[in-house]
Amino acid sequence: MLKIENLTKTFGNHEALKAISTTFPENQTTVILGPSGSGKSTLLRSLNFLEKPESGHYHFDDLDIDLAKPVSSQTILNIRRQTEMVFQGYNLFPHLSVIKNVMEGPVQVLHKSKAEAHKQAAELLAKVGLAEKADVYPAQLSGGQAQRVAIARSLAMHPKYIFLDEPTSALDPELELEVLKVLLQIAKEKQSMIIVTHNLAFARQVADKIIFVEDGRILFDGSTHDFFATKNQRILDFILAMTFSDLEE
Repeated sequence: MLKIENLTKTFGNHEALKAISTTFPENQTTVILGPSGSGKSTLLRSLNFLEKPESGHYHFDDLDIDLAKPVSSQTILNIRRQTEMVFQGYNLFPHLSVIKNVMEGPVQVLHKSKAEAHKQAAELLAKVGLAEKADVYPAQLSGGQAQRVAIARSLAMHPKYIFLDEPTSALDPELELEVLKVLLQIAKEKQSMIIVTHNLAFARQVADKIIFVEDGRILFDGSTHDFFATKNQRILDFILAMTFSDLEE
């Protein structure tokens, strides 16, 4: 289980996260929504210690980390070994073939044999619809294909949680759809995921839980059904803006 209590993060004089508390259930998909600059990506990055909050408590299984105190590099490494981050920019190794990109973590970090890692990587590439791209290099892939390789690479590490920071924001709609279909399938298999996205149609389909963040605070924390059935005017305005529902002809 992943849980945070009173998480606070500042950048200079700007308080990006203001005493945020929430739980991210295992075997479920949590989607973080909110306007640009609301703090949602900062929240996600804090979960993987890419950002270090100044205060609060971070609970991961049996760990209870007081963030007001120094956090050891070994503690952070232990958390990162159980979590994977998928970025907007894919971050594939350009000098390695697709299949070797997926193999790299299991061989170097998990100490799997190359034969075992190769077998798993081939299975994962088939899972994301890229079996035929195993021997090509990242520069030969479309953006959607590269992002699917990044997802396969994350799955290869058998993480408890996968964090995805707007994984399709740089893609055109057709390539975005390729990636979203893969994520929907992974969600159905009960892989724990936490996703920052602007795509409300996708959020509605994939999320078990939605967190709505604005100005560094959580305004909604609950089920997907309750989010889209809300009477909260601020959230209704957000949904209308993001779906162009109030666009006049």
